[in-house]
Amino acid sequence: MSETRVNGAGVGTAHQGLHSEQGAVRGEHPGRSRNPVIKVADLAWLEFQKPDLDRAEVFARDFGFGIAARTERELWLRGTFAGSPCMVIRKGRTSRFIGPAFRAAERADLDRLARGTGTSVQDADVPGGGRAVDLLDPSGFPVRVVHCGEDLPALPEQQPLPLNSGTEHRRTNAPQRPPREPSRIQRLGHVVLETRVFGRALDWYLDTLGMIVSDFLFLDGQRDRGPTMAFIRCDLGSVPADHHTLAMHLGPGTGYVHSAYQVTDLDSLAAGGEYLKERGYRRSWGIGRHIQGSQLFDYWRDPDRFMLEHFADGDLFCCDVEPGWAPMSTSGLAQWGPPATRDFLGASPSPQRVRDVVEALRGDNEMDPARLLGLLKAARS
Repeated sequence: MSETRVNGAGVGTAHQGLHSEQGAVRGEHPGRSRNPVIKVADLAWLEFQKPDLDRAEVFARDFGFGIAARTERELWLRGTFAGSPCMVIRKGRTSRFIGPAFRAAERADLDRLARGTGTSVQDADVPGGGRAVDLLDPSGFPVRVVHCGEDLPALPEQQPLPLNSGTEHRRTNAPQRPPREPSRIQRLGHVVLETRVFGRALDWYLDTLGMIVSDFLFLDGQRDRGPTMAFIRCDLGSVPADHHTLAMHLGPGTGYVHSAYQVTDLDSLAAGGEYLKERGYRRSWGIGRHIQGSQLFDYWRDPDRFMLEHFADGDLFCCDVEPGWAPMSTSGLAQWGPPATRDFLGASPSPQRVRDVVEALRGDNEMDPARLLGLLKAARS
């Protein structure tokens, strides 16, 4: 089990209590590559296609995004932090997730990545300009690695409310009144993907982009077959990074699950949720606090049925924290909060889901009847 040293003095264990049941046992996946091509620094943005950009912009503003740029064909969304945009939505005939873009730490990393993958460095169509390498992961998702020529400037923040705690009184003679307004998005935090080729996709992100695993989940009675979900962070060395920038899990489909966007605090998250509810949007699950990552969370569906999360107060890990291992279960998704909904779990049957299961069981991938039954059992546990 990994230990995290703080300033070379006291030693703390990252995988105690609710965070993870235990560390790896001999012979299990190490959760990192010995010699990755590069090490990406963060998610840059996510790319979507939608037929109605006006409707997408209305939801984006209600959810708390700022508008970085808008044309007849593209909508670029941003948070309040300086840096790259959070999302680009391109006009198209259908609603679909295209893929993620990761941020290269240095411009030279793009050249190294292009040489290592047999691709080329190209101009990136992004506000402020930049360069990019376009790849395809084993699941079939287009993945861009970008280096932006110019960062967006910071915007005014939604300030955290002062809290009284025990004998510490930071607020006197002043009632607490969180404003009923959109949760002001600060930044893109992570994206979660479903894949039929979990092992191959996991190794690709570790070997190619230099990411490292914070936590593995495995199916009950099938740990010897390896993990079926991974929470993956960027390797920033001694600089703490989000517990996960990318999460992936094995499933019968291949696609987007949800993406998460940081807000100031619990009041921002909750008041922003009330704002969304008053405007007729549908909450998928929340409010609660996760186990892996520890985030306060609240999940919503946009008009195109994509799931987006407001989160606050997530875990940060340095590079020397090795993966934790825990069983995969619905009850293990949160420390507190309402039970996970069928909508969040994707448990409602649909013709497309049935087709996904049939294709997965017939195809050349990592799904088989035992894995499928294990996933169904985890969803009910």
